[in-house]
Order: sequence, then structure tokens, then C-alpha cells
Amino acid sequence: MKVTAKLNNLRTAPRKTRQVIDLIRGKKAAEAQSILSFTVNKSARPVLKLLNSAIASAKHDFQIDESNLLVSEIFVDEGPKLKRWHPMSRGRAYPIIKRTSHITLVLSEIVPTEKKDSETTKQTKTEKKPKVKREAKLKKNKVKTKKHGA
Repeated sequence: MKVTAKLNNLRTAPRKTRQVIDLIRGKKAAEAQSILSFTVNKSARPVLKLLNSAIASAKHDFQIDESNLLVSEIFVDEGPKLKRWHPMSRGRAYPIIKRTSHITLVLSEIVPTEKKDSETTKQTKTEKKPKVKREAKLKKNKVKTKKHGA
């Protein structure tokens, strides 16, 4: 089972964020949490929050144990750029480009757990509920009408 979590529009350049995510790629989830908590970098805290969110989703939605999770994929894409201007001498304007990042994190299981088949819980077409005889239904209806009539 794969659990995906995304963080869009992080106000940190993708190049700087890639330095952080390279530290945790391929590590176990608990190990990645400890690495990120001691990493001194601006983007380490949002990546840690994203990892915690993915772990919580795996626990709640899929009942996967935290010790069975692995950071299988993590990558950073470039988000929209904020374009600003800085005034310079002689009336010139110097462009400032503030870059943003989109982070995608995929957690997978180290030892896959078996899925519960929905087919086994549903009734098949060959197994039908026993039919209630028509006479029994009529008797129930008569009992109901007597109660209301009395």
C-alpha cells in the first residue's frame, strides 16, 4: 500500500529543498523523522510536518504500523515564481525572483500486509437469502392490521 502526501507552494527554492529531501530518501519513517528534527535548514521543518502528516494518514486510513513504513519516493518540483523588483540607481529596476516548491512524498510498506477481499464479505449470486413464504408475510400483515384496528 502506498500513501501519498503533497505540500504545494512552499516558499523555499527547490534547490535548497532538494538538499533536505536527499537526506531522507529511502530511509525508514522513524529514522527520517529523527534526521529531519536535527537538520538545521529552513525547509527541514515543513518536510518534517509533511512526513508526520503522511504517517498519520497511513495509520488512520490504512491501519499501517509506523515501524512498517519506508520513504520510497520523495521529490521536489518547481512551483510558481513570485516576481518582485528592487529599485536601483539611475531609475533602473533589478528583478527579484522568489521561487516556490511543490513537494511530493510517497510512503510504502516494508512488509506488505494482506488486503481484505471485499468479495468474500459480499454474498455471491449463488448464495441467496432464504425466501419467506407468502403465507408467513400475509400472517404478519394480518397481525399488524389487528393491532391498528383494535
